[in-house]
Parts: sequence; C-alpha cells; structure tokens
Amino acid sequence: MQNGTLLAAVDLGSNSFRLEIGLYEHGRIQRVDYLKETVRQGNGLDREHNLSLEAMQRGWDCLARFAERLADFPRARVRAVATQTLREARNRDVFLHRGSELLGHPIDVISGPEEARLIYQGVARLLPQSDEKRLVVDIGGRSTELILGQRFRPEAVASFRVGSVAWSSRYFPQGQFTQQAFATAEIAAKAVLDEALSTYRPDTWDVAYGSSGTIGAVGDMLTAAGFSPGELTLEGLDWLRERLLRAQSADKVRLEGLKDDRRAVIGGGLSILRALFDLLEIRSMQVAQGALRQGALYDMLDRELPETDLRTSTVQGLVQSFAVDRDQAQRVAAVAGQLFAQALPDHEGTGARKLGWAAQLHEIGCRISHSDYHRHGAYILDNTDVAGFAQHELHRLGALVLGHRGKVRKIEADLGDTLFAVQLLCLRLAVILCHARRDPDLHGLTLGLDGSRFSLRARTGWAASYPQSAYLLREEIEAWQRTGWELDVQLP
Repeated sequence: MQNGTLLAAVDLGSNSFRLEIGLYEHGRIQRVDYLKETVRQGNGLDREHNLSLEAMQRGWDCLARFAERLADFPRARVRAVATQTLREARNRDVFLHRGSELLGHPIDVISGPEEARLIYQGVARLLPQSDEKRLVVDIGGRSTELILGQRFRPEAVASFRVGSVAWSSRYFPQGQFTQQAFATAEIAAKAVLDEALSTYRPDTWDVAYGSSGTIGAVGDMLTAAGFSPGELTLEGLDWLRERLLRAQSADKVRLEGLKDDRRAVIGGGLSILRALFDLLEIRSMQVAQGALRQGALYDMLDRELPETDLRTSTVQGLVQSFAVDRDQAQRVAAVAGQLFAQALPDHEGTGARKLGWAAQLHEIGCRISHSDYHRHGAYILDNTDVAGFAQHELHRLGALVLGHRGKVRKIEADLGDTLFAVQLLCLRLAVILCHARRDPDLHGLTLGLDGSRFSLRARTGWAASYPQSAYLLREEIEAWQRTGWELDVQLP
C-alpha cells in the first residue's frame, strides 16, 4: 500500500454507526475524519428478531450520509462491518441489500469472535509496544467482547450476548434507576458472563483495557468528577451508580461527561461493567483509544498480500482440523488457479485467492462422511466462527464447496455473479482433472470465456491418453445446461 492512501471503516453497531477515515503512512494509520451517529438499531428488534422498518430506515439514512463522505473511495479501501443486531436480525438481508446500495460499498456481517479479534487489533495498534498480557473488554449495544492477547496477537476471543442497549431496555425501562434494578441487571449479566471465568481469570492477564462506547463514557464522567484520567476503578463505578440512583431516572442525570446519545443506555452499560469487575476481579481498567473500526482499518493492510492475509492461515487451520488430504487440496487449488487465470486474466488477486481457499476446503466434509461430503463441507463453512472471515465470505466459500460436484442448478441463485460462476467452473474442472489424485497433464489445455459461453480446448490426442478425464469433462457439459451458462468442450 502506498503512503498517503486513504482508508475508511464503517462500524454498524447496535447503538451507533461510526465512520473512521485514516491516512496510511509508513505502516501506521492516522485519523483524518470521524463521524458518529446514534442509530439505536438494537432497539428495533421485535420478539421474532425482525428489525422494524423504522430502525432500518434510521440506519439507511445514516449510511446515505456516510456515503457522501465516501463518494471517491475505491471499493478496496473501504470496510463496512455489522455486529450483533444484524447477526440476530432474521430480516437482515433486506437491510443489507439496501444499505450496501446506499453506502456504495458491501457490508460484512461478522461473527462475535471475529468482532472480538478486530477490537483487539484496534486496541493493540494504538497502544505502546509491550510484552504485557492484556485483557480487552468491549461492551457494545447487544454484545460484550472479551479478548486475551499479547502485542498484536489475540490468544483467546469470546463474544457474549449482553449489551448496554439490551440491558437498559430490559432492566431499566423508561430509564428508571433503582437499587433492585441494578442488582437484578448485574446478577443477570454475571449469569451470561459466568463461563468467561475459566479463560479470563485474573492470573491470565497483567493489564485490563476497556474499549468503545460504554467504557469511554464512564471514563469521561469519572475523569470530569476528579478520578484518575483514563482509569476505571470499582470505587469510581460505585460513585457513578450512586449518582444515577440519586437522579432516579436517566433524563434527570446531570453529570459532566455524559453525552445525550449515551444517556438512555448508561444504566445497562454500567451494570454490565460492574458485573465484569466483580466476576473477573478487575481492580483497575485503562480506557483504550482503539476500537473495532481501527481494527477494521488495519485488517485491510493485512489483506493486501497473501502472506499477511489472516484468512490464508485460517484456511490452513481448517484443513488441519478436518484432516483434509493436503496434497489433493493443493493439487486442485493449483489447477483451478491456472484455469481461472486463463478465463479471467484481469481478475487475479482476491478472486483467485478465494477460489484457492475453496479448492483447499472442498473435501472438508469428508471427515464427517464421504457420502454427500460436499453438503457437509458447505454446512461446516456456513456454521463456523473463524478468524478473518465475514459471514458472507464463509457462505460464498460454502456455496463453492457445495457446488463443486453434482448438479449446478442447486446454487442457481449465485450463478448471476460472473466471478462466482467462473470460480465454480474452474473448481469443478479442477476436481475432474485431479480425479486420479495425481498431477494432471495440462499441456495444451485452455479455458476461455466469451460472454456467457465457456470454451475448454485440449491438444490433439489428449482425450485418447486420458479417456476417463475426457469422459468426465464431456459429462460436465450437461451439468451447465439451463443455468444461463454454456460449456463447450472440444477434445480432439
């Protein structure tokens, strides 16, 4: 990446949407602009976990405003990530389709563990280098993330469904503060967070850091009240709770440092924070400057090259975990990549890399059962939480794995995307060519694309030398019929 490159990250949180724009210079990213709007999408989920039209409209309006600032940004320089509310929303595709159109960039719904990983990256990148073992806490609107890490490496990540928006609406209705409400809210938070004790116990970390909204707001109020700047203590949290109890309701709280956008959710956020202090025996917590959006910015740097793209090592981890035949996986990946470069010579890079990942994972389901292993593999990828991937990326890999054998029309909905169709054909052809589980003879074999017509050609005599491969390739013609794509195979 060139010095002077502008990068942007959009964080679609449950309480607020944020836009961070940074300038890349010599390995670091310096803030250029920051926009934040309180959207409170988390309040728009009904009992069936559907987002209300009003909540979606608030989000769309915000994204349209962000889009004006991002008008000149190329797609590769913007990362938009959505968290717990859109993870939960059953009708999220409605919001995402319109939201991506308005923003002008795709929106990635990320898993809880992936959110935690990006939060840690954001925090760690803005801290001085140190060998200290860190506990990082981020209390969001509908989830709380906990991370253990050292330097830039997260060693344990977890996401819990407890957040300031959800807890405020559930335990502090109409913003009313009572002793009983705080006690109930803290007990309920501990019940959700209790499983964190085994991993995040006090002897596993040296310094605790808090990131983002709730913790930043509490830090501002305590600093304004004369407590140590940038530090949270149980004494300070007790003082703040007493002030809220005296006010009796959120609209009557008069505290320097409390912004209006945080007022309605401060009760829930504070109760969760107090629960964490008690549960994990935290005596002091430092308010961190980094957060999810900074992590998303730095993650774009890591994705620039295959050797620094975390997703590559994640795929290798899955290959190992599911005992995939590495030699065959690499063989299929190499052949698929060679065919892809012929069919779409101008689309190498991320498109080729994702095809390679799908090829390495195409037999991941064999560990469950060889029968219908492609379906098992797709299920695994659709239902796993792994580092570096957004949920739609895993779904797309799963679709390639599902479609690499059998009927193509079962994933017809995805075939309208030319890149996906080319990736799928290259993967299917590679699996056919490597059916004997040895390196195939590709000399003189070419794949071309003209509109919606694929043309596969081989040198004279190739079919006679490899009759089984030739038979399977001719059978592939039928698989693509009535899909909107045509495959022409000439094997003289």
